[in-house]
Amino acid sequence: MRFTKMLIPTVRETPSEATAESHKLMLRAGYVRQLAAGLYIYLPLGWRVLSRINRILREEMDAIGAQEVSMPVLQPAEVWQQTGRWFDIKEEMFRLKDRGGRDMCLGMTHEETMTWLASREIRSYRQLPQVWYQIQTKLRDEARPKSGILRTREFLMKDSYSFDASAEGLEKSYKLHEDAYHRIFARCGLKFRQVESDTGMMGGAVAHEFMAPSPSGEDDIVFCAACGYQANSEIADSAPRALKPKPGGEEPYSDVHTPEKRTVEEVGRFLKEPAERFIKSILLIAAEGPVLALLRGDLQLHEKKLQRLIGPFRAAGKPEVADILGVEAGFIGPMGHDGVKIVADPVLKTGSYITGANRPHYHKRGVRADAHFRADWHDIHVAAKGDGCPRCGSALAVEKAIEIGNIFQLGTKYSAALNAVFLNESGNEEPLIMGSYGIGPARIAAAVIEQSHDKDGIIWPEAIAPFDVEVIPLAGDDPEVENAARVIYGELVRNGIEALIDDRDLRAGVKLKDADLIGIPKQIIVGQRNLREGLVELKDRRTRESRLIRPGETQDALKPRE
Repeated sequence: MRFTKMLIPTVRETPSEATAESHKLMLRAGYVRQLAAGLYIYLPLGWRVLSRINRILREEMDAIGAQEVSMPVLQPAEVWQQTGRWFDIKEEMFRLKDRGGRDMCLGMTHEETMTWLASREIRSYRQLPQVWYQIQTKLRDEARPKSGILRTREFLMKDSYSFDASAEGLEKSYKLHEDAYHRIFARCGLKFRQVESDTGMMGGAVAHEFMAPSPSGEDDIVFCAACGYQANSEIADSAPRALKPKPGGEEPYSDVHTPEKRTVEEVGRFLKEPAERFIKSILLIAAEGPVLALLRGDLQLHEKKLQRLIGPFRAAGKPEVADILGVEAGFIGPMGHDGVKIVADPVLKTGSYITGANRPHYHKRGVRADAHFRADWHDIHVAAKGDGCPRCGSALAVEKAIEIGNIFQLGTKYSAALNAVFLNESGNEEPLIMGSYGIGPARIAAAVIEQSHDKDGIIWPEAIAPFDVEVIPLAGDDPEVENAARVIYGELVRNGIEALIDDRDLRAGVKLKDADLIGIPKQIIVGQRNLREGLVELKDRRTRESRLIRPGETQDALKPRE
């Protein structure tokens, strides 16, 4: 392609609305333009990148026997109502009515539609397993779309669905996708981790996410370098560092006056005690009644972990605290609350602590589990750097990451609801056993940029770059340079190498800066001085290494894409 014939609107200044590096660079390099919050137009370079990612997705899906289909974006409410997600999903779903007044939605995912199809087309175990996939538009009304194409309201998704006759069959389909995802992300040039994750609104028993480490990531992943344990912080277990024994032994169970001191920070400063010596007592209101959550003072409550135990909840207001516990907020202790469910983090099983005394302006010292309170013990803290690994005890590390894919063992959640059944070998009906597997092509592109850029611009891996090579004539008024560049470009194209030639009548510095900004992996620079010696410069965008070659050697110097 010729630069003068393509829409590549590069800009020098960093757009004020961009924060993530991928967002800044995709705007500056002319890959995308923003139409509205969370809505992006992919310009020619951006679409070429997505097309190359999609080609890799199709190759790897086809390789495991998956069959490509296309599902409608507009979906009837009935299938979502049958699974219950029409009612469970709130503002994130775009809802509308058609001209007949029927409830419809714009698909944020396609479990229901795929299962509906399977309920009509799969009849016998002899047809199983089946794996269907699509690369399709999804829509989600994000509350805070941000970070460019990392969090949008309309996005492209590769989603595939497996249908099996047994749990063993699901395990095999899951492993096929797991291995395919490793190949996909490796081919796209990404550093990534596969981590245990929450099943969330998808449901099912087992789920993993594929995460690309990046400071711009919105997720925290917890991992152990010693044994390989890896999990999203939403479900990560850990063993917080043990409480050090107090010099002189454990304190007696006794009151201490703490006038107008309510929070751990306030009481800690007043008593000159570290936060780890305290128990935080947090009253919450769940559907089944009040719950008192107990946490060590230096730890954070993990709301999603607790929600999985007690269901949706909210914090109790001050009047509710007084009414339910008979104590002023800020002085709650875990002692003596008969009839109130108590959930406590296991780290509190050992040691003695300071807590509220259940009367205004007093706290208790020497509070110990079992001796002074009883609880249901569950991990409800946020895993932190330096905590012990739940498998081997080594220190855990935490890093930011971008979610680029996920896989779920759904089981029969959707097939049972939509009556997607098959006849087994005995002629009896059984629900199909399903898996769901997603990848965001745009997230791959953004994550690659986050991991692979420098001060001058993007550095694309060869497999997903918009072009293999950019030919850059630095001509001035020399027609020989322009002619040599055109000959090289023509030969590259004839040999199946996708090339861009910068045929603009601009200064050399502008062309070279744009080339680095756009990030095509190889540059062939044709200049007057080298051409007089019968040579051109071949430059690697990633390493910045360059060497001189003869114009006729360019095909041999450039390895064709796999």
